[in-house]
Order: sequence, then structure tokens, then C-alpha cells
Amino acid sequence: MAVDQESIFVHRRDVVCGGGAVMLGTLLASLLGGARPVWAQGIPGAIPEVDRVAVRVVVDNYQITVAPSLKAGSVEVQRFGWPLSDQPPDKAIISEFGLSLHAESQRGSEVRNLLVDFGFTSEALLNNAELLDVDPATLDALVLSHGHYDHFGGLVGFLQRNKGKLKSKLPLYVGGEECFCSRQWTAPPLKGNFGALDRKALEGADVTVTFAEVPALVADQAFTTGQISLGTFEKVLSPSAMKIGVQTGIGCYPEQFSDAERQQGVVPDQFRHELATSFNLKGRGLIVLTSCSHRGVVNTIKRAQAISGISKVHAVIGGFHLAPYPEEYVRQSVAALKEIDPDYVIPLHCTGELFYEIFKTEMPNKLLRSFTGTRFVFNA
Repeated sequence: MAVDQESIFVHRRDVVCGGGAVMLGTLLASLLGGARPVWAQGIPGAIPEVDRVAVRVVVDNYQITVAPSLKAGSVEVQRFGWPLSDQPPDKAIISEFGLSLHAESQRGSEVRNLLVDFGFTSEALLNNAELLDVDPATLDALVLSHGHYDHFGGLVGFLQRNKGKLKSKLPLYVGGEECFCSRQWTAPPLKGNFGALDRKALEGADVTVTFAEVPALVADQAFTTGQISLGTFEKVLSPSAMKIGVQTGIGCYPEQFSDAERQQGVVPDQFRHELATSFNLKGRGLIVLTSCSHRGVVNTIKRAQAISGISKVHAVIGGFHLAPYPEEYVRQSVAALKEIDPDYVIPLHCTGELFYEIFKTEMPNKLLRSFTGTRFVFNA
């Protein structure tokens, strides 16, 4: 049975008001065989407020070990520094082209821990998580923003190393079946195989793959955007192509794609499955973890605003995917962010130096510099 991508999209009101999530989850389970994902529950009411959010950059592209910690307005910026031991040299923080964020939130006496994305290699993720005291036993949910190797590469190794330590049936939120497609990198600097998320390995781990194509609460205190619409000037650059189909258990099931896409077999990646993760910090507004922003950082923020009904943005942290764009386009992005007027902007990963330089000139008091290991503490 063929299922068109648009036909399985459920509006938030349908999930909140009826049994759409259960029905659709059953349908997908029958289609996907052994994968057995569950469907994320919709947001049943107002977005919960939290009293504190601490975001640790577990893996990112670079670091400066001797950069000092500081206080920027209401935000504590805590640097990691040296992991010195009695017999140096010993382990050190690993920076690589990839992204992983640990977010700890608190509401009253209740604390929740999320791991958002997993870097390029499990070696970097496991090494850094240990040095940064990210305890796998405390994690309440995992979120994968999209199906690019520099965001999921460390996941399977992390799950295997921590088997028996993680909470049973730990939810892993993904934006849909597209996340599992095999991908080819088609852009500079080098074309080639960009891997696929290992469905078999996930089946062997004690996690619950949770499709979140619609907005959903994550661990009671955060929320995902669900799929992000294109409503601004922002365009999707497609540095990768998706191969539709499954071979030896790896890949994405073709039933989830349109007839035209199935006939093509390989299609440019439009990142319809991309997710962002957000918090509502009491009295201050949204904290948006964009991850990579292939669908546009402005579109991502506006999606979080629309879902929550909250216009005030306290902080935007993550990759903005502006490094490949020309200066004119980057300046448009800066202008749009100025209009949104977040209190803090923290660019990571694929944002690019040009954005940093322009934004520093335009809005220096809102820009915070991050390195691998940096922890940002936002208090209500």
C-alpha cells in the first residue's frame, strides 16, 4: 500500500483532540515491520514553563581551552578548560565537524535531561560525555534533529557503550521515516557516501523510536517543533541526496514517499524531517535549539513561536547553516534575527564565520561565543 507523504501529516489539533496519534502509529507499525516506531503524542495544552535551562555543547567544531568563563547579563557562560590529570597527557576534549548538545531543565524540584544529536563519531561523543560529566543514566529522552551523519554518527556507539545504563525504552525522537534514508553528500568539498542511520542497531538497543512529525512534548519540559514549514525568504540548500528504499535492513521504507519520489529513487534532500527542540523559560521566553537549520533558522524560530504562542525569544543556540551562503543572504538572515530580537544568539557548528562577524558588528551585546564543552545556564 502506498502512502503519500502529505496524506500522513497530522495537524496538531487532530492529535490533541482525537485518536490520530494512535491510529497513525498503528498504520506506521504495520508498514515498517520490525522498526516498530511509536507516534509522538501531541501537545495537550499550554507549553510548560521551566525555571532553569542549562545547555552544554558536548561536541562542536572547535574550542579554545583557555577562554575564561563569564557572566553575560543573566546568562552564566561556563568554559570547560583543561582535563588535567596526575600524569598528563591524558584525555582531552575532542572537537570535530558535528554537533551534540546536552540540555538540563528544571521545573520546581523536577529535573529533566536531554541529549540532542550525537556528533560525527562515537569516539568524540563518548570521550566528551565522560569528561563533561554527562551521565547517561539521567537521560530522559534523546532527540535526533535530522538524518545527517555529523548529527547521528555517534548514536549507535553511544547506545552500545551505555547499554544497561540508560533508562528502559528511552524515547528517541526523530522527524519521520526520511531520517533513515541512505544519503550521498553531493556538495563540496568532496562527494560520496554519507551513510544511513542503522535501524537494526536501534532495534537491538533499549530505545523507543518516536516519530514526531507534529509538535510534541519531550520529557514533560521541552517540545519539538515537528516538521518546519518554509514561510520566509529562506531557501533550502540541498547538500545531500536521499536514496529511497531498504537494502539489508538499512534505509527508508518507500511506502512513506510519493509515487514521483519512489520512481526517481534518489531525490535531493529537502529536510522535511528536520526538528528543533525548545524550552519556555519562565518570565524570559523561548530557548530554541536549532541544531542545523537546513529549513532556515528564521523559519525554525517562527515555528517554535507559532507552536507555543510565545513571541519572546530569550536565546537561539545551534547551527544556522549559513556557511555556504553568499554575504547578501547572510545579511538577510541577520536582519531577520534583528527583527525577532532574541536576547542572546549563540551560533554553533555550520553557521560560519561570516555570520559571526556581521552579527558581532550589528548586535554585539546579544552574541555569545561558544566552544566545545561550553555550558550556558539560563535562569528565570
